[in-house]
Amino acid sequence: MLKEKVISRSLRIMFSGGLVVTAGLLAQPALAQDDGKVQRVEVTGSSIKRAEAESASPIQIITRADIDKAGKTTVAEYLQTLTADGAGSLPTSFGNGFAAGSTAISLRGLGATSTLVLLNGRRMAQFGRADDGQKAFTDISTIPMEVVERIEILKDGASSIYGADAIAGVVNIILKKNYEGVTVSATAGTSGSRDANQAKASITAGFGNLEKDKYNIIINAEAYKSNELMNSQRSDRDWIGTGDWRRWGYPMNTVGSFTNGYIAGNNSASPSPTGSLRDPKTLNYVSLPGCSTLSATKVQDVGGGCLWYADQFRSMLPQIDGVNLFSRGTFQINEDLQAYAEFGYSQRKAAFTVTPPATSSNVFFPPNATSPTGNINYGTVIVMAADHPQNPYGAPVRLRYSMFDVGANRRIADNSFYRAVAGLKGTMAGWEFDTAILHSESKLHLDYTNMINMNVLKAALGDSKSPYFPYYIGTQASKNNPALYAAMVKTASLDAPTKMDIIDFKASRELMPLPGGMMGLAVGAEYRKESYNMPSLDGSKDGSINSSYVAAKGDETVSALYAEVLAPVIKTVELSGALRYDKYSHFSSVTPKVGAKWTPVKTFALRGTYSEGFRAPSAPESGTESFSAGTATVRDPVRCPNGTPLAGAQASDCATTFTGFKVGNPNLQPEKSKGYTLGVVWDPLPDTNLAVDGWLIRRNNEINSMSFQTAAALPGVLRQDNNLTINGVVTPNTGTIIGGAAPYANSSYTEVKGVDFNAKQRFNLGEYGKLNADLNWTHVISWLRVDGAVQHQYAGTHGNCDTSNCVGTPKDKVNFVLAWDKGDWNVTGIISYRGSLKNISEEGQPCANKFADGTDAPAGCTLASFTTLDMSFRYKAMKNLEVFGSVSNLFDKVAPLDPLTYGAMGFNPMDSSGALGRYFKVGLKYQFK
Repeated sequence: MLKEKVISRSLRIMFSGGLVVTAGLLAQPALAQDDGKVQRVEVTGSSIKRAEAESASPIQIITRADIDKAGKTTVAEYLQTLTADGAGSLPTSFGNGFAAGSTAISLRGLGATSTLVLLNGRRMAQFGRADDGQKAFTDISTIPMEVVERIEILKDGASSIYGADAIAGVVNIILKKNYEGVTVSATAGTSGSRDANQAKASITAGFGNLEKDKYNIIINAEAYKSNELMNSQRSDRDWIGTGDWRRWGYPMNTVGSFTNGYIAGNNSASPSPTGSLRDPKTLNYVSLPGCSTLSATKVQDVGGGCLWYADQFRSMLPQIDGVNLFSRGTFQINEDLQAYAEFGYSQRKAAFTVTPPATSSNVFFPPNATSPTGNINYGTVIVMAADHPQNPYGAPVRLRYSMFDVGANRRIADNSFYRAVAGLKGTMAGWEFDTAILHSESKLHLDYTNMINMNVLKAALGDSKSPYFPYYIGTQASKNNPALYAAMVKTASLDAPTKMDIIDFKASRELMPLPGGMMGLAVGAEYRKESYNMPSLDGSKDGSINSSYVAAKGDETVSALYAEVLAPVIKTVELSGALRYDKYSHFSSVTPKVGAKWTPVKTFALRGTYSEGFRAPSAPESGTESFSAGTATVRDPVRCPNGTPLAGAQASDCATTFTGFKVGNPNLQPEKSKGYTLGVVWDPLPDTNLAVDGWLIRRNNEINSMSFQTAAALPGVLRQDNNLTINGVVTPNTGTIIGGAAPYANSSYTEVKGVDFNAKQRFNLGEYGKLNADLNWTHVISWLRVDGAVQHQYAGTHGNCDTSNCVGTPKDKVNFVLAWDKGDWNVTGIISYRGSLKNISEEGQPCANKFADGTDAPAGCTLASFTTLDMSFRYKAMKNLEVFGSVSNLFDKVAPLDPLTYGAMGFNPMDSSGALGRYFKVGLKYQFK
């Protein structure tokens, strides 16, 4: 009979005790016997089953017990606490981005596109909207948490086994495959402020005994809900809930605070809720009255503007409602053949609140005959007519108006995900094989409420013959006819489907005896077809709504063959190698990987790997219909040439928002990579395990849009017409920068290198139980991007903003877990540390922010490190009843003020627990046996 050879039994024995088992633990051979045979386990990154968890590659294996002790309720929450996760990951809280409503992991900070996410060893369809319009990725929000059995993190490249996207590593989330009984669980959470409430309920049922009944069926259903949290609900939490940082020494209009409504100087103003009109004679903007009735900001703009901050509207955490369904059936056809089928469904709706629209929107779209530049700056196009009742100047005037009367914009991402697998596995002629067919879909429906029909707006303000004229603004907006809003305000929508179909086959066997054991061989083949269709919001193609155009479309067919060998050449030396051939529509690729492990004594091993990888251009990057306009913070090279604004410019010009528009390039070639790891694992004492692994990844031929900082210095960038007066002369092309071309190209290479350190210590306390300590530390030595002759070093800085959403690249991330077990109790503490960051976009650049007195901000131009302590407990109250709970950020630490990131407001998204504050969860789990 086909036994439980691959996963559960060996893992239960080898990984018992609930420890995080990494490749840094010298696992002993599995001792479980079936018919006198040693059980073997297949680990991520290899198709060859083996008697030891240890391989030449560094692998972190996270058990179900580890997940439970962390107190996290979703897979994404847990994965983004890993020290290997870096810049470019997408947290749930990031509602201001293209891919709002999704989550992603980015190993080694190389971006979600270079991290391959697998479910039960196979791929999933990509999320329907690429991050920044470019980065297609797998949304890990779709994975049901309650049936996760373990997670395996391969920390080196695995393109030789899995193909593209595995440059930085692989995250393989493995669900339960054999379960009997019924388990129900419920969890509830609330913050220390009694808001941001969460609730989750789950039922898992398993029927049939595979050995006795020849079948097993698992069904899981879970539903969850998280309430929206507004930034204003943290107004008493230092700088977290407010954009007004003047009391901490910052200038009024710091970019990261999402400041609006100020009048910066001659011919320069930001949209305000009262409306500011430009005097046609002096070009000075003058605010209309009534600011105190509309803005929550008490200390107002000395320049006469109506100052307001995004915290008046913006959400910190979204409203989330979701359900997950998962089922698996396993059927023992005969002793040598097993059939299985899986079906998964996820429905997740995430809703974010952002700021109201403005009349001076600046939109980008594909160039056309009417707009050959592909840009409409409505700040210059829309004017208030001379005969408008609120215009005192008797001539058409520009205005800067934030449309509070319309209300906040609501972004609602409703994503449905489907995945079905049917397969056979068994043994034949000495081979163990597994073959399956897979179909997966993601269907994203996106609604942006309170969007503006800019043509109606233009007429309502500036054309007295329009039936919608006059559009009253500010405190007089109550005079407006409802018919105006019906015509001017709309919900812009899109539907973005992606699909994936796969047929695969793999087989492995023992090939021949060697002095160290049996040589293993694995072979495999795969056929994959993917389609991606991301339209833009309706109305954005020609700039007729207040949103830039973002779209992509494409499909790809891939055929692949691969082979792998495992050779224990002598008892102390194991060699491994793999080779894969992939055939794409426009190119082919061969990716090898070799590894070696030397174990001179039972308690010590030296290991290393060399691998090559590739990443094919995604549909957003290579599709002829692809276009996106992304934003990042840059230093204006004209108005702030050396980190200090010129006369007439503003401090915000030294860290201003730049829009780069990017077009798909069908001539792109794949990115290629080389990766190296070298490490030691050592068990100096029976209860002590140490591992140190150095890693280096070089990614060549990279597909990047031009660095936005570089693009900002190109001739022909778009600027406003508020030009500077230099030496008494108004100088053309010195107005506030708007944006410019940042085309995709195979233009650069990136080299990242660092060290992973893992230490485990177990203490037997006798009658007082057991204590397990586990330390994981990732140190980034260098994160270097080379573009031509220009080098950009991002390690320890706030960059790369084009990749990391200005989250930054800390050199050090540390997790320390201390777990105490005694009888029916477990109590666990987790200390998480994020290292400090220089508040610069890259090494060699001036400080990105200044205090109002002109000195570097924060003090020393350094964003402080951040450390939190989470605590959890689990108590087996009855034979089948478990009670559990957790407290995140036990000491209620406040996240450091971060003036540069645009992924959050006032804090770094990596420090989100310090923005939310202390958070409590309690739950129950009952098993019917």
